Amino acid sequence: MSLTLNDIKHPKISTWVNEMIAMCEPDNVVVVDGSQEEYDALMQKCVKAGLATKLAKKENCYLFRSLPSDVARVESRTFISSVKEEDAGPTNHWIDPSELKQTMRKLYKGCMHGRTMYVIPFCMGPLGSPISKNGIEVTDSEYVVLNMDIMTRAGKKVLDIFNADPNADFVPCLHSVGKPLRECESDNGIWPCADVEYKYITQFPEERLIWSYGSGYGGNALLGKKCFALRIATVLARDEGWLAEHMLILKLTNPKGEVKYVTGAFPSACGKTNLAMLIPTIPGWKVETIGDDIAWMKFGKDGRLYAINPETGFFGVAPGTSAESNKNALVSAEKNTIYTNCALTEDGDVWWEGIGYPAKGKLVDWKGKTRDALPKDKAPKGEEMAHPNARFTAPAKQCPCIAKEWEDPAGVPISAILFGGRRPSTIPLVHQSLSWNHGVFLGSIVGSEITAASTIDASQVGKIRRDPFAILPFCGYNMGDYFKHWIEIGQKSTEDKLPKIFYVNWFRKDANNEKLPGGFMWPGYGDNSRVLAWIFDRCNGVDNAVETPIGYMPKEGAINTDGLADYYKETLPQITKVDVEGWKKELADVKENHYPKFGKHLPKELSEIIDMIQDRLNKA
Repeated sequence: MSLTLNDIKHPKISTWVNEMIAMCEPDNVVVVDGSQEEYDALMQKCVKAGLATKLAKKENCYLFRSLPSDVARVESRTFISSVKEEDAGPTNHWIDPSELKQTMRKLYKGCMHGRTMYVIPFCMGPLGSPISKNGIEVTDSEYVVLNMDIMTRAGKKVLDIFNADPNADFVPCLHSVGKPLRECESDNGIWPCADVEYKYITQFPEERLIWSYGSGYGGNALLGKKCFALRIATVLARDEGWLAEHMLILKLTNPKGEVKYVTGAFPSACGKTNLAMLIPTIPGWKVETIGDDIAWMKFGKDGRLYAINPETGFFGVAPGTSAESNKNALVSAEKNTIYTNCALTEDGDVWWEGIGYPAKGKLVDWKGKTRDALPKDKAPKGEEMAHPNARFTAPAKQCPCIAKEWEDPAGVPISAILFGGRRPSTIPLVHQSLSWNHGVFLGSIVGSEITAASTIDASQVGKIRRDPFAILPFCGYNMGDYFKHWIEIGQKSTEDKLPKIFYVNWFRKDANNEKLPGGFMWPGYGDNSRVLAWIFDRCNGVDNAVETPIGYMPKEGAINTDGLADYYKETLPQITKVDVEGWKKELADVKENHYPKFGKHLPKELSEIIDMIQDRLNKA
């Protein structure tokens, strides 16, 4: 089924691809067909080149190791190159688009010497869905092709859509690892990438254009993911009146068989994927996965927001994933999976810190060094066997809890939106917003407390690192305007049809309580189903809440505690009450340190919400 340039009948795509060929000068050009045969052949090419290792213990699974300089997103080298700097806003890096294109064109000139250019037609979302969008990624990385094959709908089926409509829109995505090869030169088994100062991950919002150079890491190189599905999609969503969000989507079924769909935004290390694949601890409840990372939501004719997962795979963080924390993720990644920067065991399996069991014998760590396994599943900081951002790329269809509706072109109707961060104090276990605008306010102040484990700067410990809507690194325009867009979305429907908005916090701590595992006042993981059950009932109009100065909170006895350890039953009243003084400090921090950076772009509605909450707290 191999495709050639002649198979591209869409005139604009054909013109653009030929321009990229002329600039990058690849040795060969392949149009990706998305077949299993093609996938297998490309993987064997990577194995032969010493870039991938087949895992003996897992069916059709392979391990890649990147260079230490190319293990994660490089936010300092990621740009929103809008025409005006003001439109990028204070939280994005900006370079004038003409200047940046001039710089990058010089880097791209001849950058694919000695390599094959792969042309990937891909669709974000179910084929034919009114919520889906299409793109073309050209890349010189086999690793990218293989991952895009798992993460998106790619190949001939998408090219056929383009060829059937010469006016079909597409987002052009150019990627190169930035490592041209001289004649007869090879990578010699070394991950190809450019030095950090030559890495650029650039979005040109007005042109709906993505250029990425110098990195092979997924977040920088799989351009359908964060670059398209969030940074460009947020701009499309603003202009077209919908939402592109860094959110999980789950299906929640109660013991009566009633169903509700929930989205949730959480900064990294706050359990987003775990929640998306939750195994409830309360009888009769069921959680199924629609998506674990990105949600696109558009209004249906009934005035409700309908969400799709634009992806087809999970690009999950491996360390910390265990049978206890996320059994469903482990099962999802048992076959047909790409692992990156994990450790390799003697018997041909992968291992990482927090997997739940110690390894045996010798391990090859993520840098390729052979080391003795440790007697436990943790290693000292800086000496990890697997990189802390080691990844697995697994097909979503393999997830044991994938919902049957996960590819429904119409999307699923959203009843509740959750926000949450890692906050050891102040923020209660759960509260519901008083209104849509109050919910937007809660999304705008999302953040996690900086700990000694996450910084070397002692002066930062205890401060709040704000990550509004958990989308700060992925918003393609001014964050203040993004808040305004959310407020405008609320004006497009009525309160009864809009999702109800909740703020959750699984991470309240009491360091002095020796009974509590890790000092946490809530068990988290599967027990979060108890909070989801309360939220479900709120969406059903059940009278299970009391109005407080900060929003609606659970009535006494409204959260199911059957089977919960006694020490958590004892702490529950503490984490379901309003910390008046703590909230006064929280609002002061938002007013003094967070909101001012958005200047005139901050919607007045959010300032009004702060004043309203402050007034309510003063009267409490």
